[in-house]
Amino acid sequence: MQFFEQQLDDFFSLIARTARERRLIAPPAPSDAFDMSSNDYLRLSRHPQIHAALKQGIDLFGAGSTASRLVAGHRDIFSELEEVYANWVGSDDALFFANGYAANVGTLTAILDGAYAAFTDRLCHASLLDGVRLSGARKVYFRHNDLSHLEELLSKATEKKRIIIVESLYSMDGDFAPLPALFDFAQRHGALLYVDDAHALGVWGEDGQGLAAGHWGRADFSVGTCGKALGLEGAFVATSSRVKKYLIHNARTFVFSTAPLPAIAFAAVAAIRLARTLAGERQRIAEVATFLRAQLKRLGYSTLASSSQIIPLLCASERDALEKARRLVEAGFYVKAIRPPTVKESRIRISVNSGITLDTARRFITALERL
Repeated sequence: MQFFEQQLDDFFSLIARTARERRLIAPPAPSDAFDMSSNDYLRLSRHPQIHAALKQGIDLFGAGSTASRLVAGHRDIFSELEEVYANWVGSDDALFFANGYAANVGTLTAILDGAYAAFTDRLCHASLLDGVRLSGARKVYFRHNDLSHLEELLSKATEKKRIIIVESLYSMDGDFAPLPALFDFAQRHGALLYVDDAHALGVWGEDGQGLAAGHWGRADFSVGTCGKALGLEGAFVATSSRVKKYLIHNARTFVFSTAPLPAIAFAAVAAIRLARTLAGERQRIAEVATFLRAQLKRLGYSTLASSSQIIPLLCASERDALEKARRLVEAGFYVKAIRPPTVKESRIRISVNSGITLDTARRFITALERL
């Protein structure tokens, strides 16, 4: 045990020196601070229709699923939800997982092996990176949104099996992947295209269907979650019906996990139908985000290449980010400092939701000016 105690001592010494300790702190009550940190983009986690659907789902299906879907955990509501979701995002079919991490790790480890080269954007989410690592595929990272670098790497690859892995909207920088060009690359180089659409779902697209399918084509795999704009939990892999059957047999995070609550699936059907109608909320999010980016730049802050509801406010250091976050919370705006190693540059991550008005945004800017 002594070796492990030394390991712990080294770890805690490191985080003490670098101010990188992470603490589990509940956010303020909605009445105490404006939420400018969560991914609840459409505020559906607090919508009365979703609350009612979740309660009804518990009455119908009970408090838990009791087993994996391949044993005794399946209910018809899961199949209904997968059909509703696939129809929304323009996919042949979809498979529902407990969360986005399970969806990405389970799918990538099921479809990839040592014969693949996996071309992955450097800023992809940890679940995507871990899925590639666990799969045994050769990891090939390309510089963020750098198509020239990707083209160079694809041209040099000797593997016949290839996959390009990106996020449609990057969760920390708030910028978009060039999906039409990536689809073209995948076609020309005989590669699969895997798109994590989690942060675009509900917010982008004509009726909130996300960005993984469009006039340019459709990704071979796209992942969307209920845990962000839909206000619940769980995640989908949208793909062909044939691939779905393959994943049911081979995605270990699906096969060997207790199924999500059926009540969640029941509420998610209601959330999708509601989200499709919220064009006004999507427009408001875009307007407020545009205003905030302009004002932050006026104050001299960098927001990188953000053009979405996710706005990074870059800070001089980790301590600067922590201090700014603390004082903004005191001023009534709940934000979080995001620091290395999660990101390369410390920042305040501003996440605009439909409850943030232009007036609220102006007050936030005023509070920031007073720091």
